[in-house]
Amino acid sequence: MIKIKVSNLTNGSYDFNFEGKASELDISEPYIGNFRTSVALTKFDNQIILDAETRITGNFNCDRCAKEFQSEINSNYKTVYLFRSNTESDENEREEVVFIHPDTDKIELDKDIRDFALLAIPMKKLCSEDCKGLCPKCGKNLNEGTCDCKDENIDPRWDVLRKLKTNNN
Repeated sequence: MIKIKVSNLTNGSYDFNFEGKASELDISEPYIGNFRTSVALTKFDNQIILDAETRITGNFNCDRCAKEFQSEINSNYKTVYLFRSNTESDENEREEVVFIHPDTDKIELDKDIRDFALLAIPMKKLCSEDCKGLCPKCGKNLNEGTCDCKDENIDPRWDVLRKLKTNNN
């Protein structure tokens, strides 16, 4: 578990670095290998501000060409811990604000690191920005070369534009 002991910290800024295996965070899929998390913590009398950045490598399949590739994902998040005797949350509270008891000894980070690492996975996973994808007819990976397929089933409504293009060339 990744924990920071805050009970013995005086007011001020602190930096922490953590490393471990992705499996320790229960995120072995799609992530592989090790993660690195850097934490900048600032403690005040009534609150703790925590900025964290995690770097972790994942195995993904390209959404255009289906090729497997590895990519390093960077996850950043900020959390404010407010000291309060009553730690029950209100409905109007923001997600990045956490209420903790003033006598709290440690802050556990592994759940937040895991959650934000999973949220950092891109919606569209591409092996490269200029990935050409697969041919819709034969399935050839167009990044490896062109295929011999011809567009014969073109909508006849586009014939007028094709004639214009042919006449201009």
